[in-house]
This record gives sequence, C-alpha cells and structure tokens, in this order.
Amino acid sequence: MNNKKITFSDKAKLPTKHGDFNVISFKEEGDVNEHLFLYKGSLTDGNDVLTRIHSECLTGDVFNSRKCDCGEQLDESMRAIAKKQTGIIVYLRQEGRGIGLFNKINAYALQDQGQDTIQANHSLGFGTDLRNFSIAVKVLEHFKIKSIELLSNNPEKIKIWKDSKIDVTERIPLIMETNEHNLGYLSVKKEKMNHLL
Repeated sequence: MNNKKITFSDKAKLPTKHGDFNVISFKEEGDVNEHLFLYKGSLTDGNDVLTRIHSECLTGDVFNSRKCDCGEQLDESMRAIAKKQTGIIVYLRQEGRGIGLFNKINAYALQDQGQDTIQANHSLGFGTDLRNFSIAVKVLEHFKIKSIELLSNNPEKIKIWKDSKIDVTERIPLIMETNEHNLGYLSVKKEKMNHLL
C-alpha cells in the first residue's frame, strides 16, 4: 500500500431518497480523482459497520443503464444502510473498471458488435480490471473502523482487507435481478472474474 497523503473536505449533510447521510470528499496526493465517503449514523464504535466500496458507473448510477447492475447495487446499498441506520459507502471515481468514461463508451461500442466486457477492454489495449481499492482501506483506517460487514460480490474487494487493520466479519451479497441487457455482463462477472453470484 502506498504512503501518499489523503486530503479530506469538510463534512456536509446530504439528504437523499433513502434519508439523510453525511458526505466527505477525499483525494490522494498526485491524483486528479476526487472520491466520496458517504455515511449514515455514528461511526464512533467502529465495529461491524455495514460498508459498500462502489466504483463510479455514470451510465448505471445516474442514467439507470440496464447493461449492468451497478446503479441497482448502489441503490440497494443505500437502502440497506438506511434500514440499519448506520453504514458507509466509499464511492471511488474509477469509471469503467478504471479505463475512464471515454474508453468505457468505446468498449460499449465493441460490445454492441459482440465482444464481452473483458474482450472489449483487451481490444482497446487495457487489462481486465485496472481498479485499485487500496485507498478505500486507508480511508476506513483513517476513520478508525475496526470491522465491517461488506456489501459485495467481488472477491477482489474481499482480499483488500487481508493486510489491513480492518476485519471483514461478514460478506453480504448484492444479487440484482437480471434482464435481457445485462445477462451476458453478469455471466462474464461470474465465469471469468469469479464474482460470487
């Protein structure tokens, strides 16, 4: 894990359809990406905090794209946190598994021609997944979180805590209903990326 300094904004209130949250932006030294730390309730105990590490997906999160399950996972995470009255979402600006929005749309065009999500990334000269979740670990350590209940299907998001001070006491799956547009995408996640679906 790198030792780059993380800078945090002031805390602000964020009223949402799932109730009132608090929001803090953060960024790592030398990185142009500005991320979000969204939380509800008190984090002072730091134990078994319901947590979602979510990578930005503009098409899914904002435009409700049916090509993926990202927006639905984010919405379900916020709903679960609101129900528990406490929890965290770390929203990372890592669009398109780290290739950026421009290249993600190019990958979409290749998918329209029959490639799957991994093949499209490779055709554009990128690896399967360029995301880095280590900053999420640093942020939760900064807020003195001791253990989490992780909302995730991604084995990579489970592995990142191995050498941290934070324990994963439970993994909570986020299984969304499939549709004709995302069935292939979810199959690739399961069969080629070992997602726990």
